[in-house]
Amino acid sequence: MTYRDEKLEEEKVFKDPVHRYIHVRDRVIWDLIGTREFQRLRRVKQLGTTYLTFHGAEHSRFSHSLGVYEIIRRILENFHDRDNWNEEERLLCLCAALLHDLGHGPFSHSFEKVFKLDHEDYTQAILLGDTEVNRVLSQVEPGFPKKVADVINKTYSDKLVISLISSQIDADRMDYLQRDAYFTGVSYGHFDMERILRVMRPMEDQVVIKESGMHAVEDYIMSRYQMYWQIYFHPVTRSAEVILSKILHRAKELYEDGYKFELKPLHFLSFFEEAPSLEEYLGLDENVVMYYFQMWMREKDPVLSDLCERFVNRRLFKYIEFNPNLQMKEWRELYDLFEEADINPRYYLEVDSSSDLPYDFYRPGEEGERLPIHLLQPNGALKELSRLSEIVESISGKKRTDHKLYFPADELERMPEDSETKRRILGILYGKEEQ
Repeated sequence: MTYRDEKLEEEKVFKDPVHRYIHVRDRVIWDLIGTREFQRLRRVKQLGTTYLTFHGAEHSRFSHSLGVYEIIRRILENFHDRDNWNEEERLLCLCAALLHDLGHGPFSHSFEKVFKLDHEDYTQAILLGDTEVNRVLSQVEPGFPKKVADVINKTYSDKLVISLISSQIDADRMDYLQRDAYFTGVSYGHFDMERILRVMRPMEDQVVIKESGMHAVEDYIMSRYQMYWQIYFHPVTRSAEVILSKILHRAKELYEDGYKFELKPLHFLSFFEEAPSLEEYLGLDENVVMYYFQMWMREKDPVLSDLCERFVNRRLFKYIEFNPNLQMKEWRELYDLFEEADINPRYYLEVDSSSDLPYDFYRPGEEGERLPIHLLQPNGALKELSRLSEIVESISGKKRTDHKLYFPADELERMPEDSETKRRILGILYGKEEQ
């Protein structure tokens, strides 16, 4: 028996609050879970700063990755012996599902923006570099790590395999919607996944849904829409992300200016230089970052110290609706007034924008084009979802954007009551003159 086909003597299970049990029988999968690179995902939260808004949102990318693997495992059980499905791709799908988030860093997207990183590049580097994960995958067959990397990078030759991991209805989304809903305590992200899995069918280039499962898919699309606006784009979470980003920017700026830190930020040095090695990248998880934030609360620099204290102790910025495209004059005036009040606007005044496109049909040639969800008709024909669903048609191709202006209300409250600068700032922020 080859390593590819080797099974564990006894099936291993992970108790899971979303899927009840996650089943592992393949030796390859069990070995991958045990690698240091995969275990690191226990120390990276799935929802970043969301735990400061929804206190239960402490779950990790480790648990999410296991969940995506389990959904793919169940899909492939249903695909067994069906037309258009090549059973030789089974292990490849399972590995890609398990490892799809391998390159995420601490606090993910906020961290990436500051240091000009891309977690997808690091996922590729882990899969193809000198790592435990690569050594496990290489035992399957020469070139197998590259196959897994290509599936995750959406460049693999079999588009059906890619669509299972990354599409508008894929295992990744089906897990994170349910998992994030469970741990945030909301009901928006729940949908009938069992029904969707039963009506999924493999086609030559993508997974499709039997027409009889259309209403379950409608529910899934609306769940995604609601989760984005109620959870992922929650303004309080975004306030925490603004402060997190400002901390990292400030620390980087101080380093570049030759500031002498009380505690030398050894784990950040290569990031400040924007040239972290793979080993340095893997060594920086959220536990390490939070340690530095607590230490930086004691720094002499008042901005870094204050921002870290705000983040650690959840003393967040307040926010108002503010569209920078329509309110540029007010923005410039606020910026000048903050400087006048000795409140550094570069670190204490920020416009944050969020946007989402819940579902889209195929628009050939457009940037970021999406493969639509197709419904399989009884006669074998395919029809795009929004052509049959009035619910989905109503939101198809419609991008929603939200803008918020974040600022430290407590700093404004501390200004003297007779301050003209304070009166003008509050007048702009709240649309009325301070009496």
